[in-house]
Amino acid sequence: MSEILKQLSTGITSQSVEETESIGAALADCLPQDHVLALHGELGAGKTTLVRGLARAWGIKEPVTSPTFNLYTLYEGERKLMHLDAYRLQSGADLDALMLEEFLESPWCLAVEWPERIPESIPPEAWHLDLASSREGQHTLRLRMP
Repeated sequence: MSEILKQLSTGITSQSVEETESIGAALADCLPQDHVLALHGELGAGKTTLVRGLARAWGIKEPVTSPTFNLYTLYEGERKLMHLDAYRLQSGADLDALMLEEFLESPWCLAVEWPERIPESIPPEAWHLDLASSREGQHTLRLRMP
């Protein structure tokens, strides 16, 4: 198991946006191909910041922003990165209607914010990353793998 996976499995505290992005970049090297990463955490917990790190690691040059109003954004680099905000979805049927699988050509990663809104659509092999923020601006990150 890589060092970043060991650290994330016990929990990491990030002191800055840059550090959270660097954690995302390190995690990118460990994510299996064609994989779902479920991002759990409240607003401001660092979910989109972490996705920016994934994008940077995969050579994606576009600015990564929260897909709240679009529901999802597809980025192309060394790996396709689909960033999905499931907050406004009511069920897995809403997700199915988006036909995301049409855009996911291998290798890909589907990063899902608010996965608890569509639990039936998150595969059992997905990795779950819990993110939280403190009043001091720190972020804690903890990875759960099956």
